[in-house]
Amino acid sequence: MVVGSIAAIGAGLAAIGAGIGIGKIGGSALESVARQPEAASKIQTMMLIAAAFVEAVALFAVVVSFLGTGA
Repeated sequence: MVVGSIAAIGAGLAAIGAGIGIGKIGGSALESVARQPEAASKIQTMMLIAAAFVEAVALFAVVVSFLGTGA
């Protein structure tokens, strides 16, 4: 019972971390496009790749936290 709740906390922390990371990526991308509009397509491509990496790491953390429970 305790291990399951610890895994749930770990999964929640992974989701919160991913949300913060993607928020920072999006904010920085918007600021960059505002400063240099002609580079918008390059910035958008890099932003999407970085967001995909953040999501992959968060998904990996959730899977690891659930594997630790033996479920």
